[in-house]
Amino acid sequence: MFEKQAAMFLYAVSPVHMGAGTATGIIDNPIQRERHTHHPCFAGSGIKGALRHGFEAIGGDKNLIDTLFGPESGSNKLHAGAVSFGDAQLVAFPVRSLKGGYVYATCPQALARTQRLLNLVGETVTWDIRDPGEGECFLANPALLGDNGKTLHLEAFEYKVEQFKEAGEILPPIAEKLAELAIPEGESYQFFREKLTSDLVILSDTDFGYFVEHATLVEPHVRIDPDTGTADSGGLFYTENLPPESLLIAPLMASRARDGKRAMDADEVFLKLKTVLGNDRGTLLQLGGDATTGRGLIVAKVVGG
Repeated sequence: MFEKQAAMFLYAVSPVHMGAGTATGIIDNPIQRERHTHHPCFAGSGIKGALRHGFEAIGGDKNLIDTLFGPESGSNKLHAGAVSFGDAQLVAFPVRSLKGGYVYATCPQALARTQRLLNLVGETVTWDIRDPGEGECFLANPALLGDNGKTLHLEAFEYKVEQFKEAGEILPPIAEKLAELAIPEGESYQFFREKLTSDLVILSDTDFGYFVEHATLVEPHVRIDPDTGTADSGGLFYTENLPPESLLIAPLMASRARDGKRAMDADEVFLKLKTVLGNDRGTLLQLGGDATTGRGLIVAKVVGG
């Protein structure tokens, strides 16, 4: 039984490829997605495996790796680890905007799930979450509006902004809380904290679902023939990545140590983990594939617990 609960925000600072392993469409290497929403996600097993692999590199005690995460497969001393990571759910997604470069897009569904998880881990959040309706949006920054002052242009789409006064009342508390909890402190992140605060846009669940499915980063790759050093015939393939500036949240849980060696209760286990991940300035992790090409850089920040 896991006795301590917290939430971990994951902010992408590079493209991230957490592969799904199978392809059913034109993309050869798609990213992981939830079955029911089709939103991009990170499997908890992938988060846990990456953190286990890099635990010592980010300042953790290597003698605690088996205790916290469990032994490696094939070990003759099997036991459950003392920490558990749930799947990371999408909170906000960067969408190209005619004004301001890009916005942090979200939707009522994503906000409600985030609010639920934060409240479950003891971080009280009371957001007024409303649905703007398809083809419309809520935003609080008038600088994002088009020349007519009534519409927001995202990619090739135009969204009506008819409830600007209402948005000015409900959006700031949501955006400010997200920026406070999810974006690390320090001058390096000041621009992104301020942009998330000012340029958060709420779309309908339907409109948001379109962007998270069709506005990801898809890169063509060519397989090289090792003998000739040139492109291999028929070696073209496409890899999907979650774009930088994407924000996700995952549950984090801790129990007492189960290795039979250390008398560590859930509080101590959580403290050992949060000492590494709990820095307000964030902890840089690498998740997913293509690490040698700079993919998968994530800044993690733990809240609650």
